[in-house]
Amino acid sequence: MEREQLADFLRRRREAIRPAEVGLAGNPRRRTSGLRREEVAMLAGMSVDYVVRLEQGRSSQPSTQLLGALARALRLSDDERDHLFHLAGHRPPPADGVARLARAGLMRMLDLLGDTPALVLSDLGEVLAQNRAALLMAGDLTRFTGDRRYLVYRWFTEDAARAVHLPEDREHQARQMVADLRAVAGRRAGDPTVARLIERLQAESADFRRLWAEHEVAVRRASRKTLLNPRVGPLVMDCETLITPDQRQQLLVFTPGDEETRERLDLLRVLGLEEFPTGVARPGQG
Repeated sequence: MEREQLADFLRRRREAIRPAEVGLAGNPRRRTSGLRREEVAMLAGMSVDYVVRLEQGRSSQPSTQLLGALARALRLSDDERDHLFHLAGHRPPPADGVARLARAGLMRMLDLLGDTPALVLSDLGEVLAQNRAALLMAGDLTRFTGDRRYLVYRWFTEDAARAVHLPEDREHQARQMVADLRAVAGRRAGDPTVARLIERLQAESADFRRLWAEHEVAVRRASRKTLLNPRVGPLVMDCETLITPDQRQQLLVFTPGDEETRERLDLLRVLGLEEFPTGVARPGQG
């Protein structure tokens, strides 16, 4: 671990980012054009004290999870992210297999979308990042670990994952997810991550085995769905999926399908993050 180089790199990247680039309101009285340490800490989900110690070269070796959070908070490019990992004494995330860190360009698009709910997903359906509007709409979808990271796994093994959709829509959603997974399996033939996920789903879900056997293939692109929000009721959303050239990550953007949904999304923004009812996880819970 190269503490002095790591400290210098983090400090310079923090000072180079304008608040507007990460969705923070500017303040004419700011004494610096870059981010404050407390803002980096908030964006990365860590303590201000730890950010200070990192920048002063006094920290213990950060984990790969913390480095990933810092890379997202500082909107690092792929090359900058790899450099960060090297300075901290870790191997960078592999280019092959499941991409576990949202690409910097997609993170910037999340910031620019503002009040429009949007998610960055891996090709296996793991939510890698979401903006505040998506957090209000669906709760924290980045908190899951293990197989539960994958939406398709939660869909076929947990009632709660299916409960956010209308009963009459669930068969269509299931078919869509299985067809998309079949397309991923074709592109990533021989990838043990994909193979193990499919094996576990076949072992645990009769519905998955039934749909997998039908061998339907379709990449998820655009759709309309109704999401049942526990605070404001049904949300009719048009979903557009933008896929990166290597097909490893997706930007999923939700726009209201009718005026009533638009008004309910406005109400969610007013309610904010502090009024999730019992049973709906707040950010960081899981």
